[in-house]
This record gives sequence, C-alpha cells and structure tokens, in this order.
Amino acid sequence: MSKAPERGSASSRNAAKLFIAALLVAAIAAFFVLGGQRFLSLDAVKSHRDALVAFADAHFVLALAVGFLVYAGAVALSLPGGLVLSLAMGFIFGRWTGTVLVVLAATVGGTLAFLAARYLFADAARRKMGALGEKISAGFTRNGLSYLLFLRFTPLFPFFLVNLAAAFTKISVRTYVVGTLLGIIPGTFVYVNLGQTLGRIDTLSGLVSIETIGALILLGLFALVPVLVKKLRAPPGARA
Repeated sequence: MSKAPERGSASSRNAAKLFIAALLVAAIAAFFVLGGQRFLSLDAVKSHRDALVAFADAHFVLALAVGFLVYAGAVALSLPGGLVLSLAMGFIFGRWTGTVLVVLAATVGGTLAFLAARYLFADAARRKMGALGEKISAGFTRNGLSYLLFLRFTPLFPFFLVNLAAAFTKISVRTYVVGTLLGIIPGTFVYVNLGQTLGRIDTLSGLVSIETIGALILLGLFALVPVLVKKLRAPPGARA
C-alpha cells in the first residue's frame, strides 16, 4: 500500500531535478548564445572602465547591488570570467570594498552551485563510486573545514571543481559556507588589489608572482595541520 506514494514521491523528485537541470543548462546556453563571454573579457572591462567608474560614483549602492548579482550569478552558473570580475571589482570599488563584495558574492554563488550539485548529482555519484566513494566522503566530512580551507586557500584548484567535490561529500552547508567564506579571502584580496592597476594589465597570465602563489599554498597546507594532529593522536588502528 505504501509503495505507490513512494513511487510518486520519487517521480516528483526526478521531475524537479530535471526541471532544475534544464533551467541551469538553459541559463548557461543563453549566456554563450547571447555573447555574454565578450562582456567578461579583460578587453571589454578595460574599454568600459571609465563608464563603469562613473556609474559607480553616481549610483554607488546600485552599482554594489549589480556587481554582487553579476558576480554571484557567474559563480552559481560556473561561468568563465571570475578573475576578470575580481579585477573589475577592485578597479571600480577599491581593494577593501571590492574584496568584501567579491567574497560575499562568491560565497553566495558558490553555495547555490554547491546545493544544486548536491541535489542533482551527489546521490548518484556516491552510488556509482560505491564503497570507495563512501570512504572518501566520510574522510572529507570528518575534517571538512580543514580540507575545504586547504582547497580554497590553494590557488591550484578551480573554484567550480571545489564546489562539485564538496557537494559529493556529506559536509554540512554551514561548514561549506564558513570554509568558503574564510578560504577565499586571501586570494580574493590579491586579485582585487591587482584590479587597481587594471589599465596596466594586458594579459591574465602571470598576474600573480610565484612568491604569492607559494605563500597561498603554504597557507593551505597550514589549514591541514589540525588533520595531521588528529591523525597523530589517534590510536594506531584508527589512523587509516
């Protein structure tokens, strides 16, 4: 007697997942079909920098709202151009306001992407990976904040891939939000601060020095110290 409602509930969930997935695909397709990538290029931002600054000076609060929505939307849809947007926010709003804006917008957008990926794909991905997937998920979940801080601090892992990797584990939304919010502050400040020299930037490659990248990697490794301490303190049989 109870199987029919369960089948109906499963069917409704599948329909909801298909609808959300279709919306996401349509939004991403519309971005590229309408040429949105042109507006998130370095050349486009540089060519409109005077107009952008003038608009922000005349309508500061509105400019903040628009900047927040654009950045959060780009992150939520995993669109290209995050680095260009960070530079633009630094140029328009300055290092401090720009950093706060980007950190908050990226956290909100990343959380939306994280929740969408978890709802749409996480269960199926864990089932496909089987016991190995469950073991990885359990290990990541136990030390979720440390691992997430490492991934966010270290400028070697694309933002959207970290969103997906975290979504496939069972870490809490709170841990994800805190880890993302804190973990992206150093790197965000570096790029937003560089945005103040936007007029002298001709290419996105080589923007950050090897020393800065090394410092961020060390910061990421430092985030793993609690995990190492926990393993060293654990009984020998529990260190695997």
